[in-house]
Amino acid sequence: MKIKFIVGSVLLICALVLSGCATNDKNTSQPDPGKIEEVRVASWSKSITEQTNLLVDEEKGFYKDKGVKVAFIPGAGGGDAIKNILTGQADIAFTDPGSLYSALDKGEKLKVIYNIYPQNVFNVVSLKEKNITKPEDLKGKKIGVYSLSSGTRQNLLVLLHQAGLTEKDVTIVETGLLNFAPLMQGQVDATAATDTGLETGKQKGLGDVYVLEVKNYLNVPSDVYVVTEKTYQEKKEVLKRFLEAYQNSAQWMIDNPQEAASLAVKYAIDGKDQNINQKVINLRNISSMSTDPKEKTLGSLNLEILQKGADVYQQLGLIQNKLDMSQAVLHDLVPKK
Repeated sequence: MKIKFIVGSVLLICALVLSGCATNDKNTSQPDPGKIEEVRVASWSKSITEQTNLLVDEEKGFYKDKGVKVAFIPGAGGGDAIKNILTGQADIAFTDPGSLYSALDKGEKLKVIYNIYPQNVFNVVSLKEKNITKPEDLKGKKIGVYSLSSGTRQNLLVLLHQAGLTEKDVTIVETGLLNFAPLMQGQVDATAATDTGLETGKQKGLGDVYVLEVKNYLNVPSDVYVVTEKTYQEKKEVLKRFLEAYQNSAQWMIDNPQEAASLAVKYAIDGKDQNINQKVINLRNISSMSTDPKEKTLGSLNLEILQKGADVYQQLGLIQNKLDMSQAVLHDLVPKK
């Protein structure tokens, strides 16, 4: 009896150990049942239509299913988003590479963990009568930008650089967000904008135009997710679950643009017109998908292009130091699907 008892006890202990191992394996990327962790996302903007997949968890549950609650923190530019993670007001910055490069240039310890929009969405638009069909044609022209600190100016400089031109070869005019009005009124020869801005201009009567897309010359991503090194080390598990949820929500918006456009009416501050919502969402869906075979999944990061972007920014004088982007770009949290 004593031997049977010992053998039985050993078998029971082994069973419990194996059961525990199986449970741990199963829950490697799963939240604890019933536990919800808040992830504070600092955006470059207010809650706009193109970010619908971040805003509709109340109805869709992408983040809740991963044990995550998204707290959306609005901002006024990519620099704002970076500032919010540096001051501890947020966990993740939804920001542009230019703002990232600027912060890294100042010595901030930041990590890039996800490629939100691999496609560059910036452009330079001109009326066809101006016959501006290539970057070289911009020489001597008057060009509108949102502001001198905006992505429109930075990407205009990138485009000029590809043609061997500098800011001194053109006249840059601050036009504000309503930058297509000066173009239509002939106050500028061209205007730097984005794909969604161009769509808005068309809705307001913009005629036939030539469009120079920056991505055809240097396809630096439009937006990426960035965290501080401290947050990366301390919150790696919840960051991974957030990115899994974000990837799922981005795929949903790609597969269901009409539903997303409908929900944007309720959740996005600029989403009153469902038809316009769908056009904006369609454009953002395109920019979410990379044409590079190296980037096979949503969110894949391309170190080579981010490094090239940093080098160009230094050459343009937008940053002072040579950046080694291999120290900032991390691939381990991007969901592999």
